[in-house]
Amino acid sequence: MYHSVGDCSDDPYRITVSPERLDEQLGRLRGWGLRGVGMTELLAARARGEGQGLVGLTFDDGYADFVTGALPVLLRHDCGATLFVLPGRLAGENAWDPLGPRKPLLDKQGIRVAAASEGIEIGSHGLTHVDLTRADDAVLHAEVSESRALLSELIGAHIDGFCYPYGTLDQRAVDAVRAAGYRYACAIDPGALTGPFALPRVHIGQNDTAVRLLLKHRLHRLRRRPVEGV
Repeated sequence: MYHSVGDCSDDPYRITVSPERLDEQLGRLRGWGLRGVGMTELLAARARGEGQGLVGLTFDDGYADFVTGALPVLLRHDCGATLFVLPGRLAGENAWDPLGPRKPLLDKQGIRVAAASEGIEIGSHGLTHVDLTRADDAVLHAEVSESRALLSELIGAHIDGFCYPYGTLDQRAVDAVRAAGYRYACAIDPGALTGPFALPRVHIGQNDTAVRLLLKHRLHRLRRRPVEGV
């Protein structure tokens, strides 16, 4: 689970990695015989029994620096990824982070550029980045269903994946995502809700050097209950 790829000098939420650190991390993965892919590709490979050697890479929030900072590094290492974006905040900024810094989000063209790139999948992160466990029925529907429709129209393709803002979810949110027609959803540490619509992920940041990265990779399945049937 990545977020922003750029300047790390002001990063109170530890959501940013530098392009140089991302390059090092992906180089390590490739050196260990692993290749980063988008979630749909990963899940399809696992369903065929061919998932060994693949790691799902996700980038949350749809920061504009995905195109300038992350994409060139991904392509250089022949890696794909899923980019979760917010169609209700096109060309906006991360206003949900009270401590800042303000970071620009992708506009329509930026999302289209990402979608047209080899191995990049676009998924929904909701409309505006709200905690779905606190949303009323109307807001929940808009964040889950309307965001999917808007993104599908924007890139001219089906949107298979959803990502819960803040990683927070409950059974009601999971049911809404499933009913909206998504094929999978990503969380962080969903506990008892773990499954195809609540996939666990591990956060990767600027401080994750080779040793930390290896430990996180190997400990992930021990710390989070494996997902069966996908």
